[in-house]
Amino acid sequence: MNVDRVDEIIDSYQADRTCTLAILQDVQTEYNYLPREAIIQTADRLGVPLGEVYRMATFFRAFSLEPKGEYRIKVCMGTACHVRGAIQILEQFERDLGLNAGETSRDGKFSLDIVMCLGACALGPVVVVNEETHGEMSPDKAHALVAQLRNEGNGREAS
Repeated sequence: MNVDRVDEIIDSYQADRTCTLAILQDVQTEYNYLPREAIIQTADRLGVPLGEVYRMATFFRAFSLEPKGEYRIKVCMGTACHVRGAIQILEQFERDLGLNAGETSRDGKFSLDIVMCLGACALGPVVVVNEETHGEMSPDKAHALVAQLRNEGNGREAS
C-alpha cells in the first residue's frame, strides 16, 4: 500500500472528517479493498477514533477488508433476477472459476459475490463485472464471459 496515495485521497477531501465514507470509497477503488494500514492512516489523519472508521468499513457491505480480484463479478439475486435464473448463473460462474460466492481466486484475478439488487431489474438476470453491467445473462453467456475475461487477462500479460 502506498501511504502517499492514501494521503492524496484524504487531501482531496481537505482531510474533512465528514467525508470519511467518501474517502474509504476512494481508497477501496484504488486498492480493490480497504487495507488495514489505510484504515489506520485515515483515522489518524482525520482525527477520528479508529473504531469509528473500522465500524464504517465493516458496516457497509460495499467495503471489503480482504483483497478482491482484478475482475469483481457480482451476480444479482434480487427478486427479478432470482426468478429469471440467477441461481443457475451463479452456479455456472462457480464451476468455471472454481470459486464459491464470496471467494477470490488464489491468483487474484477473480472475485465472485452475490448482491441483493443492482437496480437493473428490466435487464435481469444481471451480472456486473467491475463497473460493466451485463444484462439478460444466462449460464451459457456466463461461461463465455469467463472465457472472455481470461483472454483479456492473458492479452494484458503478453503486452
